[in-house]
This record gives sequence, C-alpha cells and structure tokens, in this order.
Amino acid sequence: MHTYVNGDNIYAKVNSLTSIETELPFSYYSLPYCKPLGGIKKSAENLGELLMGDQIDNSPYRFQMNVNESIYLCTTTPLNEHEVKLLKQRTRDLYQVNMILDNLPVMRFAVQNGVKIQWTGFPVGYTPPGSNDDYIINHLKFTILVHEYEGSNAEIIGTGEEGLGVISESDKSKASGYQIVGFQVSPCSVKYDPEVMTSLHMYDNITSISCPSELDKYQVIKEQERISFTYEVEFVKSDIKWPSRWDAYLKMEGSKVHWFSIMNSLMVIFFLAGIVFVIFLRTVRRDLTRYEELDKEAQAQMNEELSGWKLVVGDVFREPNCSKLLCVMVGDGVQILGMGGVTIVFAALGFMSPASRGMLLTGMILLFLILGIAAGYVSVRLWSTIKGTTEGWRSISWSAACFFPGIAFIILTVLNFILWGSSSTGAIPISLYFELFFLWFCISVPLTMIGGFMGTRAEAIEYPVRTNQIPREIPARKYPSWLLVLGAGTLPFGTLFIELFFILSSIWLGRFYYVFGFLLVVLLLLIIVCAEVSVVLTYMHLCVEDWQWWWKAFFASGSVSLYVFLYSINYLVFDLQSLSGPVSATLYLGYSLLMAVAIMLATGTVGFLTSFYFVHYLFSSVKID
Repeated sequence: MHTYVNGDNIYAKVNSLTSIETELPFSYYSLPYCKPLGGIKKSAENLGELLMGDQIDNSPYRFQMNVNESIYLCTTTPLNEHEVKLLKQRTRDLYQVNMILDNLPVMRFAVQNGVKIQWTGFPVGYTPPGSNDDYIINHLKFTILVHEYEGSNAEIIGTGEEGLGVISESDKSKASGYQIVGFQVSPCSVKYDPEVMTSLHMYDNITSISCPSELDKYQVIKEQERISFTYEVEFVKSDIKWPSRWDAYLKMEGSKVHWFSIMNSLMVIFFLAGIVFVIFLRTVRRDLTRYEELDKEAQAQMNEELSGWKLVVGDVFREPNCSKLLCVMVGDGVQILGMGGVTIVFAALGFMSPASRGMLLTGMILLFLILGIAAGYVSVRLWSTIKGTTEGWRSISWSAACFFPGIAFIILTVLNFILWGSSSTGAIPISLYFELFFLWFCISVPLTMIGGFMGTRAEAIEYPVRTNQIPREIPARKYPSWLLVLGAGTLPFGTLFIELFFILSSIWLGRFYYVFGFLLVVLLLLIIVCAEVSVVLTYMHLCVEDWQWWWKAFFASGSVSLYVFLYSINYLVFDLQSLSGPVSATLYLGYSLLMAVAIMLATGTVGFLTSFYFVHYLFSSVKID
C-alpha cells in the first residue's frame, strides 16, 4: 500500500499495446511516443507476466499529488513512411495503450447505443467511418481519484504490487497521506502548431485544452507531420477505500447467468444420480442378492445361464490396449486436475488478486511442477495393478513427466515462432525458454520419478476375480460403441459451457475474470457429472458383454474436450468476428487446442478412476470360480 503527501511525484508505467483484433501484443515504444528523460527502463516481471506477453516500461507521464495541471511532453521529429504505416496499422487494428498508475490500469468510459461501457486502456488513434484518414490520440485528460488516509484505527489490508499487504500499528503514523484509488482517462486528438510547441520543454505548463469536435482540428497521421503530445491531470477526492479500489474493474456482470448455469448443472446431476441409484440399488443389488441366496449347485447351474455383466467376469480385468499410454494419461490427468483445483480454490479465497499481475499463471506453473509427484505415483500404481509387477516403472514415470509438458512445449514452440515472426512482445524470450526447460527437467521430472518410486512401494490393487486365458468374444452391435462414448461428452459440456464463455471472453477480449467462486462450484459439478456419466456408460457396456471398458470409461467423460474445442471454434467465428488475419486465428486455435488437451486428460481421469472403482466394487461382490 502506497501513501503520498501533497506534491509527491508519481510516474505512470506503460504495458504492451494490445488488440482484440490481432491478439498480438507490441511494445509501447515501438510507436513514436515520447520517451522518459532518463531513458526506457523495464520493470521486473514474474514468470506469468512474461508468458502473457506483458512488457512494463517506465513512461514520461508524471503527476504531482493533488496538483491539477496541464503539461507539455514533447514534439516528434517529422514522421517518416515507416512510422506513418505503423501508426495507421495499429490504429486500424484497434490497438489500445495500457497505462498503469500505482498498480491500477487506466480506465476509460465510452457510451455505445446509450449504454455506458468501461474499458481498460485507450486507443492509439481514431478512424472516422468511411474515411481514409487516421488521427492519433495525442492529448490525455487524466482523472486520479485519491482517498485521504489518516493512519488510525483498524488495520488496512490492501492489494498492491507486492500482493496482500498489512499496515502494522507502528507504520500507521508514517502512512498518513493520500492513496490512489482510481485512474481514469479521457483521450482526444488535438492539432498543434509545431513551431509554437517546439519552443517548450518537457513538463512545461500549458493552458488547459478542450477536446475539439471538428475533424479538421484533429491531429492527422501523415508523412512529415510533427506530433505534439500533451496531457492534463485532475485530482478528485473519493470515498473509495484502498481495499475496494479494484471493485470498479471486477464488477460482476451477468451473475444471473452464472446461477442459471449452476441450476442447469444440478438438474443434469440429479438426473444422472437417479440412473446410478437405479443401477446400484435395483439392478446390481437385486442380482447379487438373488445369486448369494442360492446354494452351490444352483450357483453352478446359474453360472451357465448368466447374462449381461456377469458373463464378462473372466475378462473384465483383462489388460487394455496401449496400457502404458493409459497409465501415463491418467497420471497427467491427476496432475492437471490437482493444479486446476488448488489454483481455483486459492483464487476463490482471494490469494491470487488481479492486482498481482501474472500471479495466477505463475501459481499454476509452480503447482503443476510440484504435483509431478502425484502424476508419477498414480501412473506407476496403475501400471503395477494392470501388469501385476512394478517392472518398467522408470519408463512410466519418465513418460508421465514428458507427455503433457511435451505436447504443451510443441504447441507453444510453433506459436512462438509465429510471434517471433511478427516481432510481438507475446513471444517467449530465449532466456525464458531455458528457464522453463530448467524447471521442467530439474524440478518436474525428478519429482515425478520420486512419485513413481513411491508408487512401487504402495500396495498394488488386487483384482477380485481371475482373468481367463482366452479372451471372450464381444457380441456384434448394430452401431459402434464409440458413438455412445462421444455422445456422453455432451452432458459434462452442458455443465461447463456458460462458464467457458466468460473465461474465453476474459482471455481474448481483455476483460477481467474474477468470479472464481462460481468457477469452483462449476468445477465440483463437472467432476460429479463426469464420474456419473462414466459409471453409467461403463455399466451399459458391461451389460452388452463388452469387457473392453478401460478406454471407453476414460473417453466417456474425456470427450467433453472435443465439444470444448468445437465451442472454441464457434466462439472464434461468431463472437471474435473482429479477430483478423491467419496469424491471430492460428494463435487462437493453438491455445484452444492446448486447453482442450488439458481438459481431456483431467475429465478423462475423473471418469476412468470412478469407473475403475465401480467395476472393482461390482465384481468383488461376485463369487464365481
């Protein structure tokens, strides 16, 4: 938490230029803007900020606490052809300038169709409808909201660049002063006389300027034009307190839609729970009770007349195809699910504030690395259960450590070459590549191997029935069983899709997503629906004597990822119509594919593990020799 006294100098910072049309961030100083007197200095950035393409630099915009003033910054040299082309392109692509003051992003208000809309950032320039001319935004009217803090009474818990901060009793006397609780801008274009403006020096005071309404008084972007940059600032006292200063950015719109999504999911859950209830209590229990009441001779006779799931008792635990891949995918699924669950819980409890830029992504990466232990343990334990031996556990652990990170690495490398080719700040620097490799091979891989070793020491799960030497023939079916498996993914997707819309909007339209409480509820509902869908489908397959249930149980719930990816394409076509160019579309589809793979592994793991314990419980009640 920062407090300032009257006259204190406060400098704004600038982040990368961003656009919802291209999704390619660029450096602020890639355009001919005024540079600070002491030169450009980059702010220290965490892992999450670097991966998100943030590049925070210092800026020449200086404010003095509670001093309202109009300031001249600089006048550019005559614009050359390259600078004009770049400015016009950034203006046409709707690029936004993202400024930060005391860790608050600048906010702009606009009126569209009679509705007041708030945005973060302000545009690089303005293109009138039907015009070939572009006009640069070169005058900014800042409004800074300040709250007078006396430094008495209760402790203040706030969110600054350092995250959560507490003012202790001893600090309170020092902390008296003014706190910045709002940062707003009203941008406009003003044509100045360069001859008059060049006689001024940076930070000279000028007369207050009214934003013109006629186009001929705007600053046009064309060759040999000299652009003068100015700004004015007004300090306004506010009742908003420091802990509430982010509320304006995190206003939750459409809460009724979130509740509708949750009620819709609950209906699906109760419907599926009813089916599972019927399977367990009516079908399975009735069959087992009838079976256990018979004497041995009658049981032997009944064995010959068995039907449905009881016929596959000698094959139900037969090793599945590609058993190694299944073990690896389930292990990685546990790792991703654990990472997502813990991250959402921490975010819902308020530990990952948007004020701490990049913390969410940094936290997710660290959790993923640590949970390598869980991936190794689950993979090896499942392997030893299927094979009956721990032989080959090192290979399983190594594969679990490299499977999903390897897929992510390949996708991100391809996208990174595209970003490098576009000279975007979103490209991962080569030094960060080495850091990520170090984290992967020096933390994630060893932890996964340790988890695998722990898996060899854990007791293997024993099958309740013996497996026959000769596999039973699976009866022919009228339609492929995979159709049912793919169709089952629609139920978990119904739980997820409304929240998915808000998440995609926050990622691609630059909106803040902070309804993690709703997201936590949706995650829990999604886990329950995945478990129920997988159990119902596994039982249906066993009833038609299909004992190859392992992969079908995984993909019954994992197929939700197919619908997530298709929905992402639908969102690209219908909601991101402004997204322009093959580069932007490739980036979008690449990140969507990575998200779909992660969702497939997580949801598939939930479905498989639930089905495994269901089948184990079902056949542990059967006494067939």
